[in-house]
Amino acid sequence: MARIPVGFISHGAPTLALEVGGFAAALEAWGTRLRAAAPPRGVAIVSAHWVSAIPRTGVEACGPLFYDFGGFDPALREVQYPAPGSPALAAQVRELTGAKAEPTRGLDHGVWVPLLKMFPAADLPVVQVALPLRTGPAGWLALGRALAPLADDGVLVLGSGGLVHNLGRLDWDSAAAAPAPWATTFEAWATAALDRRDLAALGRVLEEAPALRDAHPSVEHLAPLLVAAGAAAHGDALPKPRYPVEGWTMGSLSMRSVEWA
Repeated sequence: MARIPVGFISHGAPTLALEVGGFAAALEAWGTRLRAAAPPRGVAIVSAHWVSAIPRTGVEACGPLFYDFGGFDPALREVQYPAPGSPALAAQVRELTGAKAEPTRGLDHGVWVPLLKMFPAADLPVVQVALPLRTGPAGWLALGRALAPLADDGVLVLGSGGLVHNLGRLDWDSAAAAPAPWATTFEAWATAALDRRDLAALGRVLEEAPALRDAHPSVEHLAPLLVAAGAAAHGDALPKPRYPVEGWTMGSLSMRSVEWA
């Protein structure tokens, strides 16, 4: 079986679920291309919005979505994404990671919002894997490395967070607001590390990245990038990245997403 690419999604604001064109269209085009190249048999995804002290797997059966946000269009709470779960894939994840089962947990918006655009038919089994936030970069990379064999077995491994994510500086009046210098500075550093295929630099992000605390006042949206990088890595190097989605929304949310083949 051909190896499936690994990806990181900057999922932006929950309002992406209601959007047509723009970033929504870019995600749809990405998903369409992935399915055409090597159709995945399922998705294993780590979201910024499920943090656990120990590894856990969820969504073994299709259940209700988590509408884990507030202050947005009430229509968002009517959106459905009835993707099937997969007990078999969840068991495979547990075998690789030592995770514990939480089979009735539903998908949070870091999962269903981008997948709604990438795979709108909701026909791919989805298993969500909890983020071990407290382990830091070494633990995030290690989780990715543990999940890496799934890509060789036809499973699309994804991290879902945000390359730059500062809710305190959102420009609520303009989705097209230009990003501030601190935002572009951090994104440029991260993109340069990705372009150099420098896994070690990503592992030092908390110590070395400029404007880190402006770009990530808390780091749960950064961590899935390192999980995905760990899953994509070959030894200590990353494959060449491509950026299927780029740009900014509300001035402080980078939509730059990454694919490693």
